[in-house]
Amino acid sequence: MKEELFWDRREYLDILAKRIRDFKEGYRQNIALIGYESCGKSTLIRALLRKCQDGRLIILYLETRPENFEGFARRFIGALLYNFLSAGVVPVKEDVDFLVAKAEKYIPRTAAAVKKFLSEIKTKRSKSSFFQPLLSLLDVITEETGKSCVVVLDEFLELEKLGIRSLYEEWSKKLITQKKVMYILSSSAVSRTKEVLARDLSLLFGNFETISVENFANDASEAFLTERFRGLKQIENGWKGFLVHFTGGSPFYLTAVSEAVIKSPGAGLVDILEKLMCEQCGILFQKYSAVMQKLSSAACGRDYVQLAHSIAGGHNKIRDLGHLLGKKRAELNNRIAYLLDNDIVLKAGEFLQFTDRMFGFWLKFVHRGKNLSFSPDDKAQKEEFRSRLKEDISAFIKDTRKPVQERVTELLGLFQDDVIQIERRKIRLAQFREIKPLEFAAGGVRDGVIGRSGDALWIMGFKNEPVTEDDITAFAKECRKYRNKLDKKILVALHDVETNARLRALEEKIITWNLENINQLFDIFHRPRVVV
Repeated sequence: MKEELFWDRREYLDILAKRIRDFKEGYRQNIALIGYESCGKSTLIRALLRKCQDGRLIILYLETRPENFEGFARRFIGALLYNFLSAGVVPVKEDVDFLVAKAEKYIPRTAAAVKKFLSEIKTKRSKSSFFQPLLSLLDVITEETGKSCVVVLDEFLELEKLGIRSLYEEWSKKLITQKKVMYILSSSAVSRTKEVLARDLSLLFGNFETISVENFANDASEAFLTERFRGLKQIENGWKGFLVHFTGGSPFYLTAVSEAVIKSPGAGLVDILEKLMCEQCGILFQKYSAVMQKLSSAACGRDYVQLAHSIAGGHNKIRDLGHLLGKKRAELNNRIAYLLDNDIVLKAGEFLQFTDRMFGFWLKFVHRGKNLSFSPDDKAQKEEFRSRLKEDISAFIKDTRKPVQERVTELLGLFQDDVIQIERRKIRLAQFREIKPLEFAAGGVRDGVIGRSGDALWIMGFKNEPVTEDDITAFAKECRKYRNKLDKKILVALHDVETNARLRALEEKIITWNLENINQLFDIFHRPRVVV
């Protein structure tokens, strides 16, 4: 794993390291890391394991994958013994039988239990009852060594494919009793994992703390690209900002694109993205094609593909999709639920949006074009891809030259009384009849926007620097001038909001939006994101 990938992750790493320190002191808190594919969960886990090497711990890291239960059990045992023996400077090799023989000298009780387990699993046809006995080996080794054990299961939902009877019921029993075993789980299936944690692994003792791993923040993405592009002469103005916007801060995409730039001196950004996303050998083309292959091969696959194409084409209002696709609401809801469950889209009030912005772009200008084309030649699709990408780059660069106040004023003009959900709050996006900029008289918040409709009045303020309690107080004072009519008081913080300022905002009933919140609106209305 490349060290330069580990950016903007200090907060996550500090939380995880603290949980492990607490575990060594006798307080156990199991952890579930969830985040969409390629957001950097595995990199974070590996950094944690490098940081937390300790003679008091036995660390078992296992990437779960499609295989039979016996294969999983042997890898589980191999990883357990390998990590115990290698920590004691015992010569080891990645062979289970070799490791068991070596372990007999140092942990004879554990070695005997492992041999008994491996013997029994070979003789019984059904393996589904062996999950608890496998986990019980952790009890044996912790009792024999006096050490605690940290078990890390990467993409743990793959366990569901092992044929284990009552998987979560059996696992829950061990989670409650295994006081000297801490589990760290990771998963890219965000929706499914939340369901499992809430329904199947919600325990009074041994429950999981959920940590959501997000893509890089804007500043970290730009710093990442600055470091990667250091010394390169072909980097044009606007490239870095556009890539931060286009990739959504995905560590995988930032790495893939920057590596392609480094390997293609003199090539333009459009040429590089075309090769990655349009050519069959391109890493992103292959990644997205695999997603669509899975989607199209499912029951009702044709409907799912048609729905995804419609959303990519700009029809992201749920109320419009039924008419467009000729589906009744119940049938449409079932199709949408499939895309939600598979983390292809997410729902924001009455809107749908792709969890992966680059995938949506590819779907519209590559996959959909190929499906509609009458020619085996993909020249026309590539030309459209290049043309639209150039338009997007130009639009992004043009918008970055505008003040945020002006861009939000334009955004408010697109509202049509739809409902959006930002975090946990549902907000009606009133169709304003009047929108104009404001300049506040005093305080750190000087720029704003006012929007009026027949039954709504919004006041929005913008702050480039961290928002303080004084800023909230001054903004609230300005809003009181409209107290008889005011519907929404929103302060957009382009950087941090101090803790006391958040509390003050709650008292004043002021909504605080961060950069990600306002960018969600820009995404939904197909406008370039704000990158500061």
